[in-house]
Amino acid sequence: MEGGQLAGEGQSFEHPCPLHRSTVGALLASQLGWKFYDADDYHSEENRMKMAKGIPLNDQDRIPWLCSLHDILVRDVASGQHVVLACSALKKMYRDILTRGKEGAPLKRDDSGKEEKPAELQLLVVHLSGSFEVISGRLLKRKGHFMPPELLQSQFDTLEPPSAPENFIQVSVEKNLPEIVATIMETLK
Repeated sequence: MEGGQLAGEGQSFEHPCPLHRSTVGALLASQLGWKFYDADDYHSEENRMKMAKGIPLNDQDRIPWLCSLHDILVRDVASGQHVVLACSALKKMYRDILTRGKEGAPLKRDDSGKEEKPAELQLLVVHLSGSFEVISGRLLKRKGHFMPPELLQSQFDTLEPPSAPENFIQVSVEKNLPEIVATIMETLK
């Protein structure tokens, strides 16, 4: 680690529909031989209960979850592991937390007492884009997830699509799964 940068790579998928981002992320990780994480598996029980009741998560609900995900990514990348993370990092601030950890976090000190910058990850954000109608149709077919389809509109309302200078690509969910994965693989070359 030099200057707060961690050598290594990670991919983060954002999309309002958990089913699609998880499917794409898992398939990509499998083809690359990388570790896969579904961020939904790391929500607190309180967050899960809130969403199950149809209550959208707010920033205060999401920040501790995103910080935990950042720590997992830092650990794996520091050990030389490449990672794919399927995550609803809908706002730029959320993607920044995944990359740099919580803003304003106290600086750590090394053994000599010198302050160290928090680890910063190099992520490629894959923004899976699609219309509300297409994504809603897919979400209605999903079974057994704690986020009810009624929360999809809140996801779209919160969404801040990535833009320069963020490191991202946008891929339409109207492509079939092999085309989506091939597009991402081409970008990674």
